[in-house]
Parts: sequence; structure tokens; C-alpha cells
Amino acid sequence: MITRAGWGLAAASALVYAAGAPLGYGQAAVLAVTGLAAVGAGALWTLRGARLEVRREVTPVKVARGEPAVAVLHVRNAGRWRHSGLVARDTCRDTTVTVDVPSLARRSARTVSYRLPTRRRGRTQVGPLLLDRGDPFGLARRSIAYGRADVLLVRPRTVPLTPLHSGRRRHLDGLASRSAPAGASSFNGLREYVIGDELRHVHWRSTARTGTLMVKELTDVNLPDTVVVLDTRASSYEGDDAFELAVDVAASAACAVARDRFPVRVLTGDGELLHAKGGPGEDEEVLDRLTLVERSDRAEPPRHALRQAGAGGALVLVSGDHAALADAAALRRRFDQVLFVRVGAPAADGGPRAAGVTVIEAADLGELAAAWPR
Repeated sequence: MITRAGWGLAAASALVYAAGAPLGYGQAAVLAVTGLAAVGAGALWTLRGARLEVRREVTPVKVARGEPAVAVLHVRNAGRWRHSGLVARDTCRDTTVTVDVPSLARRSARTVSYRLPTRRRGRTQVGPLLLDRGDPFGLARRSIAYGRADVLLVRPRTVPLTPLHSGRRRHLDGLASRSAPAGASSFNGLREYVIGDELRHVHWRSTARTGTLMVKELTDVNLPDTVVVLDTRASSYEGDDAFELAVDVAASAACAVARDRFPVRVLTGDGELLHAKGGPGEDEEVLDRLTLVERSDRAEPPRHALRQAGAGGALVLVSGDHAALADAAALRRRFDQVLFVRVGAPAADGGPRAAGVTVIEAADLGELAAAWPR
């Protein structure tokens, strides 16, 4: 492909010939032919076959928003001739990253690396990779695509938070409730055996020490069950940055629970996004799901999501609109603890308050961590 410089030289050569030939200037013809010959030679230079082995790696493939992600490019010259003037062009969403590849002698290899943009959250396609080969004078260029596109997952940022504890009655091991999930039992003490007790609950060590058949007394433990509701209405936020902060807040609250192996549900204006039940690695799934969340004009207000939340446990509602506090306040009696996080610049009057609801104004994640209940 002829570059702008090549077309410019070709046009200038034609103009020189058109202006000088009628006047009998032989030098004009020589200059015109030389210019056109240079453009033709550049085109032939780029058409020459290049045996290149190209491989690109993206590391890491999952990164928090704003953290560095790097593409490592390996280029090997498998041909018999030196190759120079190589330029690699990689695309990452709407951004094109350009990097010069050093000259490659025959049978030699080069490795170059470059940063990928990670400011925007989402599932980002990296590539396809284009390798441009140009002539020494920049008059012609040939682009060849290598390999396939890779996927970079730019996930929400998080800060360490303490899970919100729910429940109304404590025992030796923590919170207790009749509404505890099946199987969430914990040791609460010893007592003498009575007819009807299961033999699998006999504490044989205490029995041998006391000479009396002793059994373990178990109490159901109410695991800190948390519901995180993210307001995804476009009208609730002043811009993209405010919504990205809201996603970061929701991710931080949900991951704090999931990392401690406790149940958490994440709801948005489009319905339930995730129901983690306290298994290993579910905090990673929380981040992966929230990576793909977008705000929308068709999203339902938080009160619709709260209707699916059931009752009990802790509620965290994240929004950029002060009016969403009314939705949390209307259901505060259904939860043991209710937290409303409003993202964005703080209101001049401190914003509205509601009885039974803890309100946090967060302009960034640092303010969230400082105001989070402990």
C-alpha cells in the first residue's frame, strides 16, 4: 500500500514533469522519473516475502481497572534476509497501540512489550495484531495480520472491607438463628446422653474421662447472609466515572463476604446477577460477573430488585441517586442491617437520612473503606 508520503512524491513528480516538459527542461523529466521509480521501488520492497514468526502474549488476562496489563510480542525472522522498518499495531477497544520492532537479522528473534489501556472496565478484545513492513523511505507499507485476538478482562477495583454481620442471637461460635441454612451447625457444648440422641454425636474423649456417656450439643449458626443491590439506571449517575465507582463499591462489598466463604447475592436493575453460596473461589466469580455490568435507561429502580431479596441478613444498596435511600428505608425491617452507599460528590447539606439505615457518602474507594462499619 502506498503511504501518504508515497502519493505525495508521485503527485509532485507528475507536477514537475507537467510544468517543465513544455518548456523544454530535460531535468524535469529526470526528476519525475526518479520520483516515480522511488515509489515503485518502495512498493516492490514491501511485496517481498517476509518469513516471520510472530506470537503475542497478554499478561495478566484478568486485571483490576487502572492496574497495568502488558502485551509481550515475540518476533522471529525465519528467512535469509535482514528485515527492518517493522511496526506492530495492536488494538484494544477503541485504542491503537503502536510499537517499533527492532531490525531483525537472519535467524534472529526480538521481544518487545507494551502497555495496554485498562482505564475502562469490561471484556476487552486485544487484536488482531498487525505487523506493518515499510520501505526505508516510508513510501510504501504492507500490513499483515498475525495470530488471533486475545481477551483481556478489566475487572472492578476493590478495597478490603469487613463483612456485615447479621443475626440477633449469639452463642459460643458466633451468630445463631433458626433460619440458618441446613448443615450450618457448630459445636456449642457437652451434655449427658439421653435416649434418642444420635450415637454419631457422642464425644468419646469426654466419655472416657468422666465415665459418663457425653454427647456434643450443636447449635445452628446463622451465616452472615448479605444482599448487594447495584442501581444500574443511567439517570442515577452523573457520568461514566460515577457509575464505575458504584460498580467498584458493589464489588468490594460482595467480595468481602465471598472471600470469607459466606453467602452473598448480587442484584442489579436487570435482575439477579449472582448468588454465591459460600464456596471457594466465588469472589473471583463476583468480579467476573460485575465486569460485564452496564448502566441502562431500561434498568428497573432498586425497589424492584429488593422485592427479590427475601428477608434477613444484611442489605447493601449502592446508587448515585439520593432518592434510592427511600427504597432501602421502606424495607429496613426485613433485614438485620441496612447500608446505603451513595457515590459521587457529597451533598452540601449532608444528604437525606433514614431511621434504621446507615448512610455512607463515598467519592472514592478510600472514603468507602474509612466509613465502612467495623
